[in-house]
Amino acid sequence: MRVGPKGAGKFRRISWNEALDTIAGRLKSVAAEFGSESILPYSYAGTMGLLNGTAPNRFFHRLGASRLDRTICSSAGGAGLMKTLGLRYGTEPEQFPHSKLIIAWGASILNTNVHLWPFIVEARRNGAKFYTIDPVRTQTAKLADRHFSIFPGSDLALALGLAHVIIGEKLYDADYVARYTHGFDELAKRAGEYPPERVAALTGIARTDIVSLAREYATTRPAAIRLGYGVQRSERGGTAIRAIAGLPALTGSWREVGGGLQLSTSQAFQLNRAGLEMPELQHRSPLGREARLINMSELGKALTELEAPPVKAMVVYNSNPAAIAPNQNLVLQGLRREDLFTVVLEQFQNDTADYADILLPSTTFLEHTDLYFAYGHYYLQLARPALPAPGEAKSNVEFFRLLAVRMGFDDNCFHDSDDDMIRTLLASEHPFVKGISLEQLDREHSVRLQISPEGGPFLPFANGGFATPSGKCEFGAEALDYSPPVESRLGSFEKKSQYPLEFITAKAHDSMNSTFGNASWAQRETAVLQINRSDAAKRGIENGDRVRVFNGRGSCLLTADVDGAVEPGVVSAPSVRWGKLAPENGHVNMLTSDRLTDIGGGPTFYSCLVEVEKCGD
Repeated sequence: MRVGPKGAGKFRRISWNEALDTIAGRLKSVAAEFGSESILPYSYAGTMGLLNGTAPNRFFHRLGASRLDRTICSSAGGAGLMKTLGLRYGTEPEQFPHSKLIIAWGASILNTNVHLWPFIVEARRNGAKFYTIDPVRTQTAKLADRHFSIFPGSDLALALGLAHVIIGEKLYDADYVARYTHGFDELAKRAGEYPPERVAALTGIARTDIVSLAREYATTRPAAIRLGYGVQRSERGGTAIRAIAGLPALTGSWREVGGGLQLSTSQAFQLNRAGLEMPELQHRSPLGREARLINMSELGKALTELEAPPVKAMVVYNSNPAAIAPNQNLVLQGLRREDLFTVVLEQFQNDTADYADILLPSTTFLEHTDLYFAYGHYYLQLARPALPAPGEAKSNVEFFRLLAVRMGFDDNCFHDSDDDMIRTLLASEHPFVKGISLEQLDREHSVRLQISPEGGPFLPFANGGFATPSGKCEFGAEALDYSPPVESRLGSFEKKSQYPLEFITAKAHDSMNSTFGNASWAQRETAVLQINRSDAAKRGIENGDRVRVFNGRGSCLLTADVDGAVEPGVVSAPSVRWGKLAPENGHVNMLTSDRLTDIGGGPTFYSCLVEVEKCGD
């Protein structure tokens, strides 16, 4: 229990019984005074397990709390994929060895998708070429046959430029387009507005490279695109995903083993999530209806501006919003509120834990049972505890069971065991999942979804099969016109004149978002700013200098790395550092904005303008 000011991280030890009674009492009093929607759960993917990640929703539904729109990672990309394909399916990792050309577009595979890399290595041994498209020359890009350095947030323009060449030179698959796509004529007209010369100016990629990439992609069979979530973390990101997802349909690449595209495979996991989350419990809550939805990417605004009712209590689990949420100074302003009752479930005393009124020890994935879906492959996985829970730590599932009793919830679901909930999830009639049992998972640990005959490849769109309104791949050309992000070199002149550098907060190589942020090696990696030699020289900055990165939202201190990883006009720093362990408590999300993406309501982490200055000795 907190004993000092919020943010100081000072607590006194209490028992679990006192903690549960205190939390239940405060939640009841907040709900009675301000309404149950004044209570906000805040969580994301600190665990990817469905039990410890998703099952707590049934508690908050029964309470009548505000719902959280979990947008922080992939919502814009998911929205783009759904508009084009109607399904979040993609090429299996096991098919990549059959590819003859693999394009990693905004995908730092060695940092964020390591299980795919062996298949890419195998493909290259079989003669495949491997290309990367990214504003940063990542470790993955350094191993590529070709790297295309693109202006941040201009991916939609590049996709239209590729389509211009493919259509103009009649390199598209006319049969596939006629059978399985919708809106080709409109796409041809839109792409006609994006000749390579114009696209070169918008993207920073040479005209000749745009033409050669389009030709090679369209004529190399099979060719696969590994599309990364980096693309969709910009102001035009959702529409960029929409456009890129149409390219394999344009070339007919979905027909081929080792063709197509992978952004996400998550929708193939057709589990009974409704049975786990039980949204119908909202109608048993004091609210008696579906609760309001709050976008987690706008947490600062939710905590400082939201009314009717204001947020008066927050329960944080599987997330560290005091590090990972954009516009951090506004987030921290909200977390400092003395009238905000905050509960945090954590394994480590991170930035958010320091703002808790009640801080509770939670288990890791090594210490509890859970069921895991995926978004980069098609295997359902069961994990049993490998270690006993340390000290007095409890799983999220157990905590919310106990709290439900304290709240007086008498619904049978709050007595479900872990295995009961897993069986509920598996109670699905979808052919991908039907028949997979807990007993099979206990025996085999991981089970491939029933997406194709055993041993056969999964080709979800070889013969159409799109789940769009038309039943076809929808190019959606009416929405594909490109305009540069406000915070970009070609965006707002006023912002660019003040803050001339485009800032990419790329994924770290040896840590995962703010996880492991207490480790010395993660602190070292996230303390570095990559800056081009010409930009450094203009500012009198040399390799190893301490620099301040700043804009109108905030600043942080980093160490300059003048190594050629970025082109002029771009700077990059791995994310996310714990502010409490950084100089002046600053990290990269002090600079990012809470402006949302064009579709999907996602954060625009990679549409961010800054200036950099050398600090005194």
